Amino acid sequence: MSPNGPRILPVRNPYTGEFDYEITPPTPEELAQTCTRLRAAQVTWGAAPLEHRIEVLSRWADELDAAYGPLSAADYADTGGCLISLIAPRVVAGSVRAWAADAPRVLAAAARSGTSSIMPSISFRTQLVPYPLVGVISPWNGPLMLSMLDPVPALFAGSAVIVKPSEVAPRFTEPLMATIRAVPELAGVLTFITGDAQTGQELIGQVDMLCFTGSVPNGRKVAQACAARLIPAYLELGGKDPAVITASADLEAAATAVLRGAAFGTGQVCFSIERIYVQEDVHDEFVDILARKAGQVKLNYPDIDDGEIGPFGFDRQAKIADEHLADAVAKGAVIRAGGPSQELGGGHYMRPTVLTEVNHGMLLMREESFAPFMPVMRYRTEDEAVELANDTSYGLSAAVIAGTAAEAARIGERINAGTVSLQDTFLTLFKTRDIGTNSFGDSGLGGDRTGPASILRFLRKKALLTQSAPPAPLARPATPAAPGGRP
Repeated sequence: MSPNGPRILPVRNPYTGEFDYEITPPTPEELAQTCTRLRAAQVTWGAAPLEHRIEVLSRWADELDAAYGPLSAADYADTGGCLISLIAPRVVAGSVRAWAADAPRVLAAAARSGTSSIMPSISFRTQLVPYPLVGVISPWNGPLMLSMLDPVPALFAGSAVIVKPSEVAPRFTEPLMATIRAVPELAGVLTFITGDAQTGQELIGQVDMLCFTGSVPNGRKVAQACAARLIPAYLELGGKDPAVITASADLEAAATAVLRGAAFGTGQVCFSIERIYVQEDVHDEFVDILARKAGQVKLNYPDIDDGEIGPFGFDRQAKIADEHLADAVAKGAVIRAGGPSQELGGGHYMRPTVLTEVNHGMLLMREESFAPFMPVMRYRTEDEAVELANDTSYGLSAAVIAGTAAEAARIGERINAGTVSLQDTFLTLFKTRDIGTNSFGDSGLGGDRTGPASILRFLRKKALLTQSAPPAPLARPATPAAPGGRP
């Protein structure tokens, strides 16, 4: 970067290790101009009938489908070959179509009208007013899919949206912006900018509400910055998800579920399984099965299109994972499968890693590892399993696998987590259209991010009250005098 030139940020390829891409963040002045343009266009967008927004966004869904190849290829490069990149464009297009079907019913149900229960002469009705400009700061681990989780309902609500994806995984923005520009009405109210933490801080200063997905430390900084401006912040932060396996569980099925839940996407998913508690009578058998299955998983190296485990999307995460692993081994943990990260062709890989003899004094049992770790710990009683599962500062999601769904549900109801998968793991994706949840502990802040009510985050409720009787006077009402003197 020249002294008077633009800031240029190099971007590392997680598969090759090379810096083969670059982004140019907007200057503060350029960002302000972009936000001013979005606000101006939002006035018409928000005032238009919902049917208009449905028609425009449905056309965009068609553009997303048509651009599947470039979108998935860019996301695939951003993630080093993560399998979720192959479905991400379809997930986004499906979300648009789902909201096109659901938004009319949800918004109609949120509208209220009637007569005051306190004063019958007063009638009321609600007006739903969208926040003019919504800011979104999205993470690197599911770049395309997670960048669109909040913007889609916000657009249906009538807001304009500006998104800053992670500087670690920004390649998908070019083909995505091409689909947005293909729908001119949408291009007026939706855009992406690229940049780092500095750009994110500047974005918070320009918007009316902020949606953030990322780590707890960064989430605290975002919350503080939004609080200083008195704007709402919706945060989805880290997880340290437990899985409880009971003695009655099908251990083969449980091991398959745990492996998928812990190692999918190299464990770089906020709701990955990171702690496993197994009833002591079946602990050893379960570990043997899990270690065997883990050893059969293939890396996607040297062929990016062959294998289930890709490199860490962010090379710094490999260092964190190795620190957690070394800490556990130094404190007595035993590695049964996998091991430290390794550099292959410039990418940083870690095989699914099973550990035993772990305890809650170890980093990998307390801090988010974002790695394919499967530390397995014994428990004796159901009460102890629940106590161990809840011994965390996080509370995003969890899993319970038992002999029956009823047994799993009994335990799941006692675990402090926003989403609990029963008889499987990694079911969080399948709730998005149907049910909203809240995070526990440090895992998040704000209302529903999924389910029908999630669109209501982007709307402020106004009450319009109409008086049909004469206005009440200010004068004190007369009171009858008591017999023989004062009232």
